Amino acid sequence: MPQYAIYFNQQWVGDHTEEWFRSRGPLAMAALDEMKEAGVFVFAGGLDEEIEDAFSVDATSGTVLVTDGPYAETKEFLGGITVVDVPDREAAAFWAGKVAVACGWPQEVRRFQPEPEEVGPA
Repeated sequence: MPQYAIYFNQQWVGDHTEEWFRSRGPLAMAALDEMKEAGVFVFAGGLDEEIEDAFSVDATSGTVLVTDGPYAETKEFLGGITVVDVPDREAAAFWAGKVAVACGWPQEVRRFQPEPEEVGPA
């Protein structure tokens, strides 16, 4: 089955009280538990909000170069991701809807590219 990434940019979250955020936790956990029970859950996690702690790794020069900070200066950055293994786009949209309702902010959905077929010896 294809896998889909359900994710959001941190900037989509908006300004809310600490109490509001605490109220979303049980809803998000319930959505993840439902995914697990349905057998579609692969992975989920929120990312550290300290973008200054991000680092980049670039090997395009032929040498691995590790630098502090995100690869490109940007005003938006990934806030969290959930990966589901579902049969089609409609199922991915169903689960993304559950995540969006639980979190209280929009989610974007993208399909992972299929793994290349193994080529046997010629």
